[in-house]
Amino acid sequence: MKSPLILVSASVALVLAILASLPRLNPKHQWPSWRSPVADLVVKNAKIYTIDESLPFADSMAVRNGRILRIGNYSSMQDIVGYGTKELDLRGKIVVPGFIDSHVHLLSGGLQMMRVDLHGVDSKAEFTRRVKEAVRNAKQGSWVLGGGWNNDLWGGELPLASWIDDITPYNPVFLYRMDGHMSLANSVALKLAGITKSSEDPNGGTIMKTTSGEPTGLLFDSAVEIFLPLIPEVSVEERREALQKASNLALMRGVTTVVDFGRYFPGASVKHSWEDFSEVYQWADLSGKMVIRVCLFFPLDTWSRLRDLINNVGHTMSQWIYLGGVKAFADGSLGSHSALFYEPYADEPDNYGLQVTDPESLLNLTLASDKFGLQVAIHAIGDRANDLILDVYESVVSRNGVRDRRFRIEHAQHLAPGTPARFGKLGIVASVQPEHLLVDAESVNKKLGIDRAQKGSYLFQSLLDSNVQLAFGSDWPVVDINPLGGIKTAMKRIPPSWDIAWVPSESISLNDALKAYTLSAARACFLDSDLGSLSPGKLADFVILSTYSWDDFVAKGSASIEATFVGGVKAYPGNL
Repeated sequence: MKSPLILVSASVALVLAILASLPRLNPKHQWPSWRSPVADLVVKNAKIYTIDESLPFADSMAVRNGRILRIGNYSSMQDIVGYGTKELDLRGKIVVPGFIDSHVHLLSGGLQMMRVDLHGVDSKAEFTRRVKEAVRNAKQGSWVLGGGWNNDLWGGELPLASWIDDITPYNPVFLYRMDGHMSLANSVALKLAGITKSSEDPNGGTIMKTTSGEPTGLLFDSAVEIFLPLIPEVSVEERREALQKASNLALMRGVTTVVDFGRYFPGASVKHSWEDFSEVYQWADLSGKMVIRVCLFFPLDTWSRLRDLINNVGHTMSQWIYLGGVKAFADGSLGSHSALFYEPYADEPDNYGLQVTDPESLLNLTLASDKFGLQVAIHAIGDRANDLILDVYESVVSRNGVRDRRFRIEHAQHLAPGTPARFGKLGIVASVQPEHLLVDAESVNKKLGIDRAQKGSYLFQSLLDSNVQLAFGSDWPVVDINPLGGIKTAMKRIPPSWDIAWVPSESISLNDALKAYTLSAARACFLDSDLGSLSPGKLADFVILSTYSWDDFVAKGSASIEATFVGGVKAYPGNL
């Protein structure tokens, strides 16, 4: 029998051998205390703008399990840095929260990347060239779809079917204007739809005709619905590919969350919102293919279906999908001369715009949706349309009672005197798109007159002065998904080829612009407990910018995206 001393010596030797085999720690790292969790990632030596008033700036941030564990100075991180912690030294670069684009049509944007792209076209010749190229690559008889055209870029003349009829004799063509409120169909498509001289305008839409009554090929708002049964359905595979393309573009631009208002024309209808939800978003979530977070809004007249879904699964379906609320339209767009105004268009004296939804129906549907706690967002661009929706919201509050409902108006582009104060009094979110300003600046004086345009258009600072919550977005694919561009536009308000700002009194600060793309955007869709600021406990979505100087960023509003992190994992470009 071995002596106790020999057994003890052997045990000590075994323990020493095990300890010697363990990985060696970096001398500056200590094992965390048993009460401190170990961080997965520590970002250090950075200029972190948190958007959190309790600590606006920090130089380091710790992440664990996809959420922010701690934020502050690097010395405060030492007890949570241990074996397995990845450290990212940014050498002074700026970090901001992941951007939230408050208004996109995500699958439409992805599909547009796969179709005829007419964005930026500034001449009739280029317009027809791109259509001709698309027809050359299409099968005879197949539909040629796409859009993004803006007639203001070539002087305002509206395109006609006759522009493209000669080069599209065997293919129906359908091309939407950049705002989605006007589309051009060629004669083949018009014939298939049965549109003739005797065709009457549908409710909420217009079939444009010549003085002799012949259809020109242009269709406004609900008139587009005539074509929906004819335009081929987009396959599930195409829509899933569109989600991938759109999501990757968003990450390149620093966008980690989008508020998706569904597909729009051509070929969109109420059912598509729900098909895209089940066949694309849920599929992507279950198969691990979601890479950005989405807050989904559904058509207002399907509110009961959304209510039932939320009752079953709640608002938060996963870390990627949030069920937001319901959406509707009050009017059209400025570019299509269908935004609803109190006064007529300066260049069309008999036209006040178009009210696309019956006010009584809008009120009743909003009342029903709100009664069951659904958030409501309504598109309104013209001054009369905005006031109409404010009236609806005020009536709903008076009937259903006061609560935290965060009603939204999407776009809020042109407001009557006193309307910003009404937004503030009623607590209405203004979901606006700064880069629309760049598109409208060249034509709004002509359409509204200089005085109306300057007094009522894109009143960012006036809304902030009225304590209104601004949520910034792009309306992609109407304009590019590009938060840094939107931030600079909101700060500078200088359109292309201009040397001066358009109504500089409505310019806002960098801090306010960043907040509108982060914390305010999160609050605008009830996501501020998880997103919008770099605060302990929130999801670790953040963006690394190319710039080192905060003062330069404040002065110029210019930077580029170097990396995008979602849940503490580098999503662009590539893996860390």
